[in-house]
Amino acid sequence: MTLTYTVGKGIYVNLTNRCSNACDFCIRQYGPTVYGSDNLWLEREPTAAEVIADLDKYDLSQYEELVFCGYGEPTERIDVLVEVARAVKARRDIPIRINTNGHGNLINGRDITSEVEGLVDIMSISLNTANAEDYVRICHPEFGAAAYEGLLEFARLSVPRVKRVVLSVVETTLPDSDIDKCRAMAEAMGAELRVRPFE
Repeated sequence: MTLTYTVGKGIYVNLTNRCSNACDFCIRQYGPTVYGSDNLWLEREPTAAEVIADLDKYDLSQYEELVFCGYGEPTERIDVLVEVARAVKARRDIPIRINTNGHGNLINGRDITSEVEGLVDIMSISLNTANAEDYVRICHPEFGAAAYEGLLEFARLSVPRVKRVVLSVVETTLPDSDIDKCRAMAEAMGAELRVRPFE
């Protein structure tokens, strides 16, 4: 199983196949790999100890960040994520990022932003659309229309607890006017907007 992989100067951690979205543009729709890595589809979910042991093969001083971003939504396994992040930070103060759909609080039934405070340096949240209706149409969330407001609330709660909060959209899926609306939403809550290319 591929528990970790690298992209550029980042180490990526693959915790789960599960995701509360089924986005039309997601790379999961096209196969089991990303950026030329090994097969990312997990046969089973790894323990925190297994992930930590797998990270031992890296010299953390040679990388710029550690990213929780595999083939599923990393906050589906928030307890394992926190345990791994804590172990990594104990070894080296490498920046830690979570790439998330922002459903972590909905998935876990509690506010998890307080649990990652002091461990996670960047929260990268896929906003994807400028309104709930388009979000449901494009992302097909298991939480229905509540997913969009849940995502925005997760972002608002993350802002005071994480050094940097970035909302992202995919450039080819939105008109410029919607990108401007997304940027305004991000800036209003103290976050940034990143416009990602479709890959």
